[in-house]
Order: sequence, then structure tokens, then C-alpha cells
Amino acid sequence: MRVRFGAMLAMAAMLSGCGGSDSGNVSTGGSTPSPTPTASAGCSLRERQDWAAAQLREWYLFPDTLPASLSPTPYTTVDDYIDALTATARAQRKDRYFTYLTSIKDENAYYNSGSSAGFGFRLGIDSTNRLYVIESFEGAPALAAGLDRGTEIVAVGTTTSNLRTITAIMAAEGSAGLTTALGPDTVGTSRVFQIADAAGTRTVTVAKSDFTLQPVSSRYGTQIIQDGGRSVGYVNLRTFISTADPALRQAFARFRAQGITNVIVDLRYNGGGLVATAELLSDLMGANRSTSEVVDYTTFRTEKAANNSTRFFAPQPESIAPTKIAFIGTGGTASASEFVINAFIPYLHANAALIGTNTFGKPVGQIALDKPDCDDRLRVIAFATQNAARQGAYFDGLATKVEASCRANDDIGYPLGDPREASTRQALDFLAGRSCTAIAGTASAQSARTTVVRQDLLMSTAPSTAQRMVPGSF
Repeated sequence: MRVRFGAMLAMAAMLSGCGGSDSGNVSTGGSTPSPTPTASAGCSLRERQDWAAAQLREWYLFPDTLPASLSPTPYTTVDDYIDALTATARAQRKDRYFTYLTSIKDENAYYNSGSSAGFGFRLGIDSTNRLYVIESFEGAPALAAGLDRGTEIVAVGTTTSNLRTITAIMAAEGSAGLTTALGPDTVGTSRVFQIADAAGTRTVTVAKSDFTLQPVSSRYGTQIIQDGGRSVGYVNLRTFISTADPALRQAFARFRAQGITNVIVDLRYNGGGLVATAELLSDLMGANRSTSEVVDYTTFRTEKAANNSTRFFAPQPESIAPTKIAFIGTGGTASASEFVINAFIPYLHANAALIGTNTFGKPVGQIALDKPDCDDRLRVIAFATQNAARQGAYFDGLATKVEASCRANDDIGYPLGDPREASTRQALDFLAGRSCTAIAGTASAQSARTTVVRQDLLMSTAPSTAQRMVPGSF
């Protein structure tokens, strides 16, 4: 079974899936001080709404887009009020649901260890409304039950007697019906799946459990691929969290020991995460960069300019000096992932290519403002990032910013990192100097993301922190 996916995100309301964050209070960019939120003792709806509005008026990167006044009375949730306050910036494509309220407890659990509850797979819908497993995570229930990349989910139910086909759910309720059918992200939630793969058609029961995401897969996350007598380093990073750091160091130490200078960095579904890990990944590919060369500039709004910072390269003992890098990306590639790709454009120019499809387009980052008594963490878009050439503002993705790109499909008929898989094959071809077709990256092409688009990662209607950072995960 060979099925191809061009993984753009499904609905405008779900574009918050491509977030970006950092440990503590800073989301993208260096050693910015942790801001202190305005004190507010109560946790009534109105008090929480007023608190959120005060934070936006103090920190929001686009203050001119905020309404002069907007009563919270008509809005029944804090999220709805935040969405109303940021509507103008959203219409200008500057803040596509990047500013949102989340749980302090849940976010800390994810960023500290990758902990979340779920089946532990990533799902996508193809052009004929068929639902496939795009990726399964080690140590999670789905993989243990035999659901892996390329498995089709034909039907889902709570028992074998009430199975509903994916076709019927999509016809009646669209993709939102699929996220409802998968149930809440709570431990013990069980679903019966009718699945089809190379082993045939069968029915399996899977229950959601707590699991710890491996940011670099122990199965295929790090490889050395032999291609035409050349050794190519391959690393697949699922998300930027601190537990990725040791695995990244080990990967590049292995590359360094074998003298590898051609690298594939697979970020095709990576929705972002910690800037500190993005900076480490940049450093690991910066053995030939000096400590006076810029990774990125971080810029706040004018009255918060004291928080601006510049991050320089800091080569590590494991660092390599790549001559060519092939970054694999899709519409699910965002935030910290785009940060790394953008950082290398001024240094490698056409020797750093985007492979696959255009990226999401998030050149801005959030700070975290906490209201601990209510377990509220407000993620506020507060700063923009630029590379050493002061290039940023890639709200329509990086396809028009990179100096080289090669269009390729995401072929779930093969494992990630397999030289036969279309994007991996195209990355190898780029590194070998073979010709390719460039990725289209016009604003009109990107605007398709604001409608329901087929061949997409399936996005939750109410994404958790893990689902924001690991798009398509359930």
C-alpha cells in the first residue's frame, strides 16, 4: 500500500496546532527576561477575561490591531474573548490563533518530558477522505496494537457493534467528527478500530494511556544513509523539547565521527517547541561558525525593546560543519522548525534547501504569562525573529525565502528516513546535485490553508499542548 500525503493543516480554527514555546516564560528567542503578569486574585470568567486582556495590551506584538475597547460580556469563554481581541491580526495573517490560553500543569508536563495521554499516533486524511496513520510513537498504545505508518483506519467505534466508517463520519460531520469519534484525551478512553494494512483487514481495541514522547525516534530518528558511495546523516526531530537534546548530541557525534558533511534534517511534522533546543540544533550544525556570527535576532514591540536579544552560534563538541543541508518540511513544519531553517539561509545560501512542500509560516513567538491560582497560562505573541541577514516575516512560509527548494510528496507507503520514501529520496537527490522542481510558495497558494483542504494532518478541535506541538497527534 503506497499513499502520498502533502501535509497542510486542515482548518483555520486549528492552525493553533503550529505553536512555539520555550521553557518557563519565553517562547522563541534567546534569554529574554520572564515578564511578570498583572496581579489578579479571582478566577471568575470575567476576572480571567480582564486579566487576559490586560496582558495583551501590555505585551502583544501588534498592539495597533487590538480594539480600543471590547466588552467581554458576550463571550462565554476566555478563549473566545482572546480570539475576538486578536481578530484583526488574524485577518492580516499575523496571528493565526497563535495567542491562546492553556494549562500551566499540562504544558509543563509536555515540555519537561513529552508527557501526554493518547493513543500515540499521528493521523492524516487523504484526498478521498480516507484516514491513515502517518506515524506511531514508541512506547504508546497504538504501536503496541500494530498501528504504524501506512495503516488505514477504516472505521471507529466504542464497541464492535457501533463501528462507524470513516467515510460516513466525514460525510456527516467532516474532520471535526473524526476528532469527536476518537474521544477525549484521558487515560482509559478506549476505541475499537477496523484497520487495513499489509497484513490484511482486522479489528483492534486500543485504550489511551499516559506515555512519554521520544522526540527522536529510537527506530528511525537517526541514521547514516549510503547513497551512491556517499554517507549522508539523517535526523528526524518530532518536536523541540529538552529531552531531545541528548539524542541530538548523540546523532551529531556519530556524524562527526564519520566525517559527514551532508545532512538531512527531517522536520516534516514538527510544529515547534523550545527555542533552546532549536538553538542547540543550530549549534550542532555550526562547527565552522564563529561565536560572533548570529543565529537570530529577537525583537519585541517598541516599548518593550529592552527585551530584544541577539543569539550567536555556540559550537558544541559534537558539532559538524555541513557543506549541504536538506531540510524536509510540510505545512506542519512551524515555529522553532522554521527558525532553524531560516538561520542557515545567510550562511549556506543555495546549499540549504527546503524539501517537500511549503512550511506553515510562523516568524513570531510567544511568551508565557501565568495566573497560577487558575492554572491559566496565556501564550501571547510578543516578538518576531530574524536571521543574520535580518530576514523574517515569512508569514506565508519559507518557500519564497530559501534559495533552493525541491518539491516532494510525503509517501507514507515507506518508513520515515527510508531512501525509497519520496521526500527522503528527493533530499538525497538534492545533496547529490541532481535537478528538481521548486516548491511553489505564493501567498495565494498558502491562503488555501484557511479552508478545509484534503491530504491533511488531522487536527483536534480543541488541541492540547502536545497536539499543538505535535500536529496530527492523538
